[in-house]
Amino acid sequence: MLNFERLLVWQKAISYAEILVRIADSLPQKYQYSFADQLRRAALSVPSNIAEGAGRQSQRDRSNFYAIAKGSVYETVNIVKLLEKLEGIREFEFDKVYLLAEEICKMLYGLAK
Repeated sequence: MLNFERLLVWQKAISYAEILVRIADSLPQKYQYSFADQLRRAALSVPSNIAEGAGRQSQRDRSNFYAIAKGSVYETVNIVKLLEKLEGIREFEFDKVYLLAEEICKMLYGLAK
């Protein structure tokens, strides 16, 4: 097992990405090109940057990747919120995403310090 796989935040980020990819896959065709593609890319970025950061030697390098991951979490929340307003997803789906996003961001903040 690689060291990043032991990180609870990475494990949560993988679950988060899975939820977001499923949302993206279920969006109506009119949202597939714009929203769905961007949501998939941002979702992939979260656990990927956590993993890459965990592999860095210096705290400064690690913190930079954790900050990028946090930015990607923010990006996904923004996309999902707009989809909720456009009725592309239901409110309870947004709430589930938002709670997990908050938890991941708090954990990333702690890792970066």
